[in-house]
Amino acid sequence: MKFEVREVGKVKSVRKFIIMASGLPSCVNGQIVEFANGIWGLVMGFTEDKVQILVLGDATSIRAGDEVYNKGKSLNLPVGEAFVGRMVNGLCQEQDEQGPIASGETYPVFKVAPGVMERAPVKESLETGTLVIDAIIPIAKGQRQLFIGDRLTGKTTVAIDAILNQKGKGVICIYCCIGKPFSALVKIVDTLKEHDCFGYTCIVTGVASLSPGEQYLAPYTACMLGEYFMQNGRDVLVVLDDLTKHAWIYRQISLLLERAPGREAYPGDIFYIHSQLMERAGYLKKELGGGSMTFLPIVDILQGDVTGYISTNLISMTDGQLYFSTSLFNRGFKPAIDFGLSVSRIGNKAQWPAMRELGKTLRLDYLQYKELLQMTQLRTSGLSKEAESKLARGGAMNQLIVQDKNKPTVIEEQIIYLYALNRGILDNLSDTQLKQFRQEVFPFINKCYPDFCKDVRAKQELTAEIKEKLDTCLKEYFKALVRGDNTVK
Repeated sequence: MKFEVREVGKVKSVRKFIIMASGLPSCVNGQIVEFANGIWGLVMGFTEDKVQILVLGDATSIRAGDEVYNKGKSLNLPVGEAFVGRMVNGLCQEQDEQGPIASGETYPVFKVAPGVMERAPVKESLETGTLVIDAIIPIAKGQRQLFIGDRLTGKTTVAIDAILNQKGKGVICIYCCIGKPFSALVKIVDTLKEHDCFGYTCIVTGVASLSPGEQYLAPYTACMLGEYFMQNGRDVLVVLDDLTKHAWIYRQISLLLERAPGREAYPGDIFYIHSQLMERAGYLKKELGGGSMTFLPIVDILQGDVTGYISTNLISMTDGQLYFSTSLFNRGFKPAIDFGLSVSRIGNKAQWPAMRELGKTLRLDYLQYKELLQMTQLRTSGLSKEAESKLARGGAMNQLIVQDKNKPTVIEEQIIYLYALNRGILDNLSDTQLKQFRQEVFPFINKCYPDFCKDVRAKQELTAEIKEKLDTCLKEYFKALVRGDNTVK
């Protein structure tokens, strides 16, 4: 016979998804308790004579007087390779109707982040497939890069493109949906299925239809699953979409716990709950597995105001931010990333030397082009040759930077575009010719120079030999274009 030792308490009151219970003298903060109907609860705090419990599920069936059991266990959830390709909730329970997930190992959901001595300097670039990011605001593996902007400005789209671009690169991707409608999650799942990404992607769902407890746990569960792969020497990309709604959920929990509200009614520890999450990203030393975990947290702001409480908190605890501008988005500049307000404090150190060489002046050149364009909008003649050449170069740059959604560009293709731009080859092309160039030049160069991708990826820099071959291929491409040969297509 098996004996189970547990404390038994009683539910005193029910406040939506917060339970007040008595008679559990040995429980501590962060432990799991179980109600008589089998639903779990998480101990969130104490009063003089009661325990405050967050229900991790449907609280409608819990009544005052019900029993609650403390087994003396922290919140540990299953992890493993079996979670790749699956969709789970904050308790690692399957949500895709594909049957139970086999796992023999568990990890703590709330865990202390690796210390400084356990980390290694970032040394590898995370290829997002978005030219403007990879060339101007690069992201490194192990970095925390914030996506910030108004609603409907393309933040989730760029994050999903980064997941699509990891295909075949050995990176495990985890998409965490927090507080979004289920219909939005369905669209993302369809996009991932269409591009056959479930072979390396896992989804942790905390959609609005789930309980607040499951929404609150979702980002921590996603981080826990990522830590399993990181500690086994794998590279992991975690998208947290979005932490604004996660803060809203925690604010609801805190108000029901009768904690004193502070700025914008958020509790005083809102900074802590996000910082302890962000700190868990990083690049581990080889002795500890040598894996990495990169975070792309997303935060919504109102009318471009980056001075809000949650947004300033997250800006201060991440390694850079990409600011998505509504005005740029409305003008058709997509991805709508504002160079002036965006920065990456780490990525340049891990960037390919070839990209660093080609993109080092790109941000300044583009900002100068935008200023010059604004100054000369009302002038149709009398421009100097220098101004005309800058406008021509800026127009070509603008066409290269604008990118369709769900069509990530491999870094070798980006190098070809930037090389042609820096050589001045694209300055005199029309918009139609530039679009044709983007569609045709990469397949043509792969046909003309079959080892191009392999050579560039192996050396990660533009040697004199590669530059010479690129020049030859580009000349042949434009000759074929002028002749109208089918070999270009």
